[in-house]
Amino acid sequence: MERNKMKKIMMLATVALLLSGSAAWAQKANEFSLKQAADYGLKNAVQVKNALLDVLIQQQTNRDITSAAYPDIKATGSFNDYLNIPTSLLPGEFFGGAPGSFIPVKFGTKYSAAGGISLSQVLFDGQVFVGLQARKTSIDARQKAAEVTQENIKANIYKIYYQLVVSKTQIDLLDANITRLQKLDHDTREIYKNGFAEKVDVDKLTVQIANLQTEKLKALNSVANGYTGLKVLMGMPVKDSLVLTDTLSETQIKENILESIDYKYNDRKEYQLLELTNKLNAYNIKRYKLSQIPVLNFNANYSKQAQRTEFDFFKSSGDWFTTSFIGLNLNVPIFKGFSARAKIAKSKLELQQTQNQLEGLKITIDNDVEVAKNNFTTATATMDYQKKNMALAELVYDQTKKKYEIGTGSSTEINSAQVDLKTAQTNYINALYDAIIARVDLLKATGKL
Repeated sequence: MERNKMKKIMMLATVALLLSGSAAWAQKANEFSLKQAADYGLKNAVQVKNALLDVLIQQQTNRDITSAAYPDIKATGSFNDYLNIPTSLLPGEFFGGAPGSFIPVKFGTKYSAAGGISLSQVLFDGQVFVGLQARKTSIDARQKAAEVTQENIKANIYKIYYQLVVSKTQIDLLDANITRLQKLDHDTREIYKNGFAEKVDVDKLTVQIANLQTEKLKALNSVANGYTGLKVLMGMPVKDSLVLTDTLSETQIKENILESIDYKYNDRKEYQLLELTNKLNAYNIKRYKLSQIPVLNFNANYSKQAQRTEFDFFKSSGDWFTTSFIGLNLNVPIFKGFSARAKIAKSKLELQQTQNQLEGLKITIDNDVEVAKNNFTTATATMDYQKKNMALAELVYDQTKKKYEIGTGSSTEINSAQVDLKTAQTNYINALYDAIIARVDLLKATGKL
């Protein structure tokens, strides 16, 4: 009864997975190799999209910086309707009045209008020139930061993709174990019917089969969640279907790995980004130093003005008076309360910090590579050992089962062999996954992912 109940649960779980898969296919089907999955993620992952938007934002910032080197042209216009014409006081003695007296007089017209155009052009400004020089480095830094984000996303996609590929091997091994125990259960029941086995032997096998079926159910659920996690990481709609087409073998894990042992610090994108940050900090020092030298601007203006007692500005009669000039404006900084000196000192300290970070990153890279090499060596050796151990455990189980069937072995021996086989299979699955993760980490540490 217990076994039949578990079979029903497994059937329901399988149907649920198939239905969810069918619903996803109704949306959009995707069959991806590892490279295709990584390429998809590098285009659609939210983190990558935002990092690429940072590049576009920096491009607009650079255009803003460039605008400081272009002429600044403005057009102005004004119109005034004096509801009360301004009054001025003239000395009364000018008109024969007593000394110290004043006579109020209104000057001007009720209406006045003016229009003009002005131009300002930077001829020399050290900070503007440094900003222009730093534009390319700023873009390169943003692009490199985007590449760092892409590499991290790529590494995580590799790991989850391979974990799901390995999980297929895990499911296959569970299916093989279930089939193996079901066969043993059938044989044990026949032996029990003939009086050569105890009821407890049958019950133990029923429990073991139920445990394996439960483990498979959990594994299937874990795989389903893993696919969902991979979709989210890649930026793929969860409702879409995803099928992984690549396989994994011990040979694939080991191939071409020796080529990745040699490395340069500059192979790491994080190092490249820090070098660009160092360069930007140097530009910052230069900018603040040049803020202490004079700034020279060219100015030009052309305007017309008219005054009327009536609103007839658009009639041909009446004069418009012209004013125009060109000139130079020299701004010589003398004292700013030591502000520039403080900014220069701060920038030098920040540059020193970046240089220290570069040296520290070299040590970190050396450590990453050394640890990754050790982990990879250990992981591949463990993988090979566990594969042999799993094959041996399966051989021991088969031999023990034969002894049990002919009556020279006990149920304790067959149960122990089954437990050993299951343990060996679990150890192999873990070793296989650890090995592929170690490979990804080694490639990433050497900058060759």
